Amino acid sequence: MTVEPAIDPHESNAVTDAARRRLPLVALFAAQLCSLGGNAIALVAVPLIVLAQTGSPLAAGVAGIFATVPLVIGGALGGVLVDRFGYRASSIVADVASFATVLAIPVLDETVGLPFGALLALVFLGGLLDPPGDTAKTVLMPELAALAGTSLPRAAGAQSAVQRTAVMMGAGTAGAIVALAGPMTALIVDAGGFALAALLVAVFIPRRMPGAAAAPGPADPGDPGDPADAAGVTGGGFVAGIRFIAATPLARGVVLLVTLTNAIDAAGMTVLKPVYASQTLGDPAVLGFMVGCFAAGALTGSAIFAAGSHRASGRMMFAVCFVLAGTPPYAAMAIGTPLPLLLVVFALSGLAAGAINPMISTALYGVVPDGMRARVFGALTAGVAASMPLGALLSGLAVDAFGIVPTLAACAVLYAVLGASPLVLRSFDGLSDARHAAAVDTSA
Repeated sequence: MTVEPAIDPHESNAVTDAARRRLPLVALFAAQLCSLGGNAIALVAVPLIVLAQTGSPLAAGVAGIFATVPLVIGGALGGVLVDRFGYRASSIVADVASFATVLAIPVLDETVGLPFGALLALVFLGGLLDPPGDTAKTVLMPELAALAGTSLPRAAGAQSAVQRTAVMMGAGTAGAIVALAGPMTALIVDAGGFALAALLVAVFIPRRMPGAAAAPGPADPGDPGDPADAAGVTGGGFVAGIRFIAATPLARGVVLLVTLTNAIDAAGMTVLKPVYASQTLGDPAVLGFMVGCFAAGALTGSAIFAAGSHRASGRMMFAVCFVLAGTPPYAAMAIGTPLPLLLVVFALSGLAAGAINPMISTALYGVVPDGMRARVFGALTAGVAASMPLGALLSGLAVDAFGIVPTLAACAVLYAVLGASPLVLRSFDGLSDARHAAAVDTSA
């Protein structure tokens, strides 16, 4: 008796081919999980190392300057470097550089010693290639999503969920390791994450996607239908990205808002939250759990957005999410909320924050032409990071001069005012385009 095959070989081949086409996108998300998780570990460990060495909020602010200035420099050069050397190679080189510089901190501390100046130098070098690496992974996503047959809004939501998961896992891991073995051990785990991220991209991301567009380059001024020409962008490099942003109301509004709020976020992550955890609460490990709870909420918010909330996205939703994401954590710390309730506040604020990045990303993917992506996103990275060093420094000075509670209260008020600004700024009307974003066309 002949036994018929249980599975149609044609159907099996189709399933295998579909899985093969999804693999690069999955590998990209896994690499982002590792590299961004490493960044989250460093975000927790480095301020605690500084406070343990010096006990000074101002010193933590200085370290915050050395951690955030590279974001501006790397963002300014990132799009140019990514365009010149390619998305894949830029991602690999950035993660390898982060691996080396992060690992050097505990190695020096264990061997010849780690002066404060050397720590600052390594923090600076470690952050210098982060923006090009992040830009490379960001602009790889639309082509890999198209290859996998995934819609752009869903892929953007999934990417944001991966980013939030990375912060949650990295911060939680950092908190646990700091409590058990100290912040230097946390940095060793951090370095391993960067090494794994580089390996994933090197092995699973193809050098050229089937049917991908030609390598990005300057817009052709002879093509009157080119969106870049319509925006007045005819040159290449960082300046072209800046010119595109200046000519695009939505991008301009996003840069302005996020630049201002990032100053507060930098103050919170480099000075205010570390000081609050280590000096007010008396437990440095709590910092990791504060960041982890926020990220867990943000992960949930990203997942909800990816599942369908993007259909309701727009200016009102964006403003409400922004206010709820930024104001309650600072207000709760200022009034001395008990730790269990404080962690709940962080988680709920994270829930609101989870929808913000995918709303921005989806809308910007819809207005930025393919050949401009690296330059525009690189310029965006530099623009929104420009105020972070100032925020870190001013927060250190403010805590030294006025104390932690008044500084936290001022941050809560500022965040509320800035978060509500999209309700009156017409440039944010473009966020409604997130509802109608289509998949990126990568056909030749």
